[in-house]
Amino acid sequence: VQLVESGGGSVEAGGSLTLSCAVSRSPYTAHCMGWFRQAPGREREGVANISADGTTLYVVDSVRSRFTISRDSAKNTMYLQMNTLKPEDTAMYYCAARRRSFCYLRDTYEYWGQGTQVTVS
Repeated sequence: VQLVESGGGSVEAGGSLTLSCAVSRSPYTAHCMGWFRQAPGREREGVANISADGTTLYVVDSVRSRFTISRDSAKNTMYLQMNTLKPEDTAMYYCAARRRSFCYLRDTYEYWGQGTQVTVS
């Protein structure tokens, strides 16, 4: 399974970005997936996850009003729409997948992307 993130960049506070995670070499729909982030000097934290069929979503409280997770089976891609970005959202964002139809952010994910940097100033 290969995960490739894209869509990161530098934006001003209040701006928006949409992260993408393309999945290859895998039966895409068999994996639940999640977004995680790690800021410098801080532990990695879960941001959002989505079930294999895309019907069950979870976004952590701290960003729930601003971030939306989704997936497009036809494109084998997961997304994280981030609005009203704040400087504290600055981090490396990673997507991850687990060979389960449903998972929690606290679970151990088997596959990880290389990350995409988001910087909010």
